[in-house]
Amino acid sequence: MDFNLDETQRELQRLAAEVLAKDVDEERLSQAGLLSVCVPEEAGGAGLGPVEMAVVLREVGARAAALPALPLLAAQLIMARHGARDLQRPPGARLTLAVREPGAPLHAPPRTTAVQAGDGWTVTGRKTRVPYPDGAAVLVTAEQGLFLVESPAGTPEHTSTGEPAATIALEAAPAERIAGPEAAHDAAHVFTAAVAAQASGVLAGALELTTGHIKRRRQFGRALAEFQAVTMQIADVYIAGRALDVAMWSAAWRLSEGLPAGRDVALAAYHVGEAVKALYTCQHLHGGLGLDATYPLHRYFAQAGHLSHLLGGADAQLDLIGALV
Repeated sequence: MDFNLDETQRELQRLAAEVLAKDVDEERLSQAGLLSVCVPEEAGGAGLGPVEMAVVLREVGARAAALPALPLLAAQLIMARHGARDLQRPPGARLTLAVREPGAPLHAPPRTTAVQAGDGWTVTGRKTRVPYPDGAAVLVTAEQGLFLVESPAGTPEHTSTGEPAATIALEAAPAERIAGPEAAHDAAHVFTAAVAAQASGVLAGALELTTGHIKRRRQFGRALAEFQAVTMQIADVYIAGRALDVAMWSAAWRLSEGLPAGRDVALAAYHVGEAVKALYTCQHLHGGLGLDATYPLHRYFAQAGHLSHLLGGADAQLDLIGALV
């Protein structure tokens, strides 16, 4: 694959960076059209795909912005990929994803079940770590396929960033069927690629912040960056970032081309967990400043942990990679 962005993707990247540099605000992103890039053109969006989703989310991550862009873009993309064009939500409507189940890895077949009830369907099961659930229509993966449930009740969960998340318990909840079991499998892949894209930006932003700090901070009459041990540690952070980038772009590209993406998605998810370790190094290189909740690095560290938790952590991804290999 070619890891270079094309002209449309570069323009999208510049727009996202420009808007986020001015104001990390959901309304501004929406006005700029960045929250509808995956909505089909006939529904008022740009009709773009997984790579473009990743471009926007990487810029969101680079500023450690606490925004609902990740679940919204991923859910819109999944609906577009599986022909649910007549079910696209109006501008400003909330949409999120429910793919994780208690005690089960993200890649496991859903235990949530759906049954036909008259002309419709009902869904029964539990989903955890559902991001930004308040007032949102939720795309739910089930054994029988992918379903849209309107504003289900949930129990709030704690997140390291303070962003809303919930456990949703569905008991014969009325639902609209989007597509069959293959769509549920694809939804997990798209969600994982979206998380990896935002995590890639988080690590890039933390690396930039830390690099600037060690260049300015002086000890024993020398900049920290001049010490060999510091140079080796910041190099490790750079390598972790490049590894995540390669895996993430590969996964997004394969999803966009309709190619098997399971291994690439699993590898990207593993490197999301490795990004958390790299953030520990960034904190260490900042010294006591890295623990200050008013200093920007705190937001990056919290974001990295939150994104890793959405996927279940690095160990779960290693189990999946082993099974795939």
